[in-house]
Amino acid sequence: MSLKSYQSVDRAQLAKDISELHRQALADMGPEDFRHLKRMERWGKLCTLVGYGTGWIVPNPLSALLISQGSFTRWTQVAHPVVHRGYDKLKPDDKNYTSKVFAKGWRRFLDWPDWMTPAGWHHEHDHLHHYSLGEITDPNNAQHNMEWLRQSTLPMWLRYLIVAVFSGIWKLSYYTPRTHKELCLEAARHQQQTAPVMTRLGAWSLFTPQGRGLWLDSILPYMTYRFAVLPALFLPLGTVAATNVLLTSVMAEIFTNMHSFLVMIPNHAGDDVMMFDEKSNSKGEFYLRQILGSVNYPTGSNFNDFFYGWLNYQIEHHLWPDLPLSQYQKLQPQVQALCHKHNIPYCQQSVFKRLLKAVDIMVGKTSMLKPLAHG
Repeated sequence: MSLKSYQSVDRAQLAKDISELHRQALADMGPEDFRHLKRMERWGKLCTLVGYGTGWIVPNPLSALLISQGSFTRWTQVAHPVVHRGYDKLKPDDKNYTSKVFAKGWRRFLDWPDWMTPAGWHHEHDHLHHYSLGEITDPNNAQHNMEWLRQSTLPMWLRYLIVAVFSGIWKLSYYTPRTHKELCLEAARHQQQTAPVMTRLGAWSLFTPQGRGLWLDSILPYMTYRFAVLPALFLPLGTVAATNVLLTSVMAEIFTNMHSFLVMIPNHAGDDVMMFDEKSNSKGEFYLRQILGSVNYPTGSNFNDFFYGWLNYQIEHHLWPDLPLSQYQKLQPQVQALCHKHNIPYCQQSVFKRLLKAVDIMVGKTSMLKPLAHG
């Protein structure tokens, strides 16, 4: 999008049009939206049950893929919209699917077992990412986060290899310590304390308060759950069965890292995606940035969307993060038409094309757009 086109967008009218679509969606919300969530949850649970129900026989990639899909579903299609308050307005009979109850306290490993803590994810993602999209302060700004690799003297093939390895461990190596770090910084600000100095080594060290918190709150609880407790449940079938589950679980962990990397990283990266130097100064500008800084993948059916974790509706999600998943299917064609009306690019492509564009950003082959640098 050229600078002239960017400046010519009627932001006030854009805000009105987007707010009207939101009003219509809120009026359309009902019990069917919650039944849809439960249906997607059942699909994910079925994947998990079949994966573990076959993984004890022999370690195999099919069982691991099913376990991976179950974990991916729990994060992207249950935890993600629920923590965003997507179902609070429906006032479901089961309060466990409201943001005030879901994954809180002892319910963490019942509702959403994962590396990062629900509180850390909520702050890092729901607040910092959504309200600073494409800015330097956006914790998920791929270009900014990967400057160390982009500016390195490593040969290009090695940079691509580093990203490939990173994709298999990124939840542990990046997302978990990042969410923990941001939560620690927020706690210090809330208590009006000096922000702790958190070096990369110190963030992992058991000799620092932040490092101990990372291990005790995130890493050790999840490792115990996934790689000790769950395999131990199969000990009545023998030590071989338990070992097979352990090996399958390790394989599944790599798969779910790669799966989430595939659909999450390209959502906001590419040489046709914008990043910004300053904060938005109006509601219309904010909405415009959510569109220009986000990317969709193919959309339209529950079966298709299930494997994307509904992250294929990233533009619609960033416009209205507090809506149920099923509403995005209805809104997507309307948002696309609205973008056409306002002459705003609406980026929707194959996830694999977007992956290549995102990785090119990460290794420094290309760079993201900036409004003032693209005339």
